[in-house]
Parts: sequence; C-alpha cells; structure tokens
Amino acid sequence: MTTNLHWHSGLISRADRTRMLGHGGATLWFTGLSGSGKSTIAVALESALARQGKLSYRLDGDNIRLGINRNLGFSAADRTENIRRVGEVSKLFADAGVIVLSSFISPYSADRALVRQLHEEADLPFLEIFVDCTLSEAERRDPKGLYKKARAGEIKNFTGIDDPYEAPHQPDIHLRSHLQTLDDEIDTILTTLQERGILAQEALPA
Repeated sequence: MTTNLHWHSGLISRADRTRMLGHGGATLWFTGLSGSGKSTIAVALESALARQGKLSYRLDGDNIRLGINRNLGFSAADRTENIRRVGEVSKLFADAGVIVLSSFISPYSADRALVRQLHEEADLPFLEIFVDCTLSEAERRDPKGLYKKARAGEIKNFTGIDDPYEAPHQPDIHLRSHLQTLDDEIDTILTTLQERGILAQEALPA
C-alpha cells in the first residue's frame, strides 16, 4: 500500500452537511440470500424516506457489478473485494450526509465486519440488516431464475447452493421476509432509525 497519501479535508464539515440536509448520513447494509427481498425492501424504504424529506441512495449488487465492480467475478477473493469497495463507497456517501441503502448478499461475516469497522473508525452509523429468508422460500421465488441455473450446474459458486452464506449472529435489525409483510419490515426499519437518532438533526453533531 502506498504510504505517501494523506486525506484532504475541505472547508465544509460533516456537521455543516447535517444542517443543510436536516439529517446525518448512515449506511444500512442489507444482507441475505438471493431472492430474500433485500432490493425490494430497499426500494420501498427509499420511497418512505423520501416522503419524510430524507435523502437516501441505493447501492444494489447488480448495479455495482455493471459499473465499478464489473471486473470482479464470484470467487471468494472477488466477493471480498466487491464488498470492500462497496463499503468504501458507502462510507463516502454516508460522510456526505446520505442515508445509504446497500443491498448485497455479502455472504461472509468477515467482509461485513470489515465494512462495519470502516464506518466505526469514521464515526459513522452502520446498521446491519439481516433479511432472513429460508433457502426453500428464496428458491421458490427465484425472481431471476438463478437458483434453477445453479441447480443445473450452469452457475458456479452460488450462495446457498455450492457456496456458503454465513448468517449474522447479532444484526442490528433482523427481518424475516418469509413471515413479515413489506409494510411491517419498513416500519421496523424506520422505528429503529428514529430510536438511533439517525433521522433527527438535533441528535447529530452540532
């Protein structure tokens, strides 16, 4: 790693951006199996936050792999690098005052812990949201037909089939998408954000 680099700070502070937006930044990290409902929940939450006048932005697995991470595959090493890059991007958005909705399978607990650490070291809120769904239900939904291809051997290293998913032991929010309605899930998240002071300007740095 290059050692002759230094972080360049500007004249506008994080507190300044908080006052301009009326809220501070945070990263909400949705993790779960393919088909568990991560993207669906993030889309609905983005709309709910917009109705409250809160600025959020979604970072979605497929969207990122079509752009900044298009050179990465699905090996363990590439999955780790994929999550590392997304963690860094999420941190920048959160520092800018945006509520980041990052939806990634992120199957390895060590990778998710690294992203949390990035945020904690920057004194930025990070909430791990486990979108819990049984494999049988996710496979039944199979919105992209990926499980069918994985079962047929057309896709290798597919999480839940021939690659592991390490479920969070103590997520900040635990949703059970095969049992809860979408409205219930959004209410659960919003309530937690309010309790943590993320949606309230007065609870953030002056």
